[in-house]
Amino acid sequence: MKKTIIIAAIMLLITGTASLDARTKKKSTARKAASTTQVIYTGDIANKVIGYNGTTPLNITIKGGVIESIEVLENQESPAYLKRAKEKVLPQYIGKTVAEAKKLKPDIATGATYTSEALIKNIQMGLDKAKSTSTSKKKSASKKKSTSKRH
Repeated sequence: MKKTIIIAAIMLLITGTASLDARTKKKSTARKAASTTQVIYTGDIANKVIGYNGTTPLNITIKGGVIESIEVLENQESPAYLKRAKEKVLPQYIGKTVAEAKKLKPDIATGATYTSEALIKNIQMGLDKAKSTSTSKKKSASKKKSTSKRH
């Protein structure tokens, strides 16, 4: 009788420990995903995306699946047009999840169309490369080319 009670107690202890271990791993994985930071450099993946005067590489910082910042790196765009495009386009992405940002149809800066479109295309290509923490399926960015002359 004592052996049966001892064996039952050991079995309960083992079962409880295994259950606790599984819950701890699940919480640890969720915490790890929330604290993961990625910095995506678009200079290599979007090297054929041209603004008005050339490429516009970016560093996109994603923390816990949310876009924290977008930094425009060295480029050949006109500073005034670049400033206008940055002020209009980039804030539309900050604070959005990767999944939300991929679906975004951002407004472009009037008078800085090519630069705005280059920033948007760089962001979309960077987000396609991002390790999304959401369960949504990745969609490729559309490959439309404009035929009209705009800036």
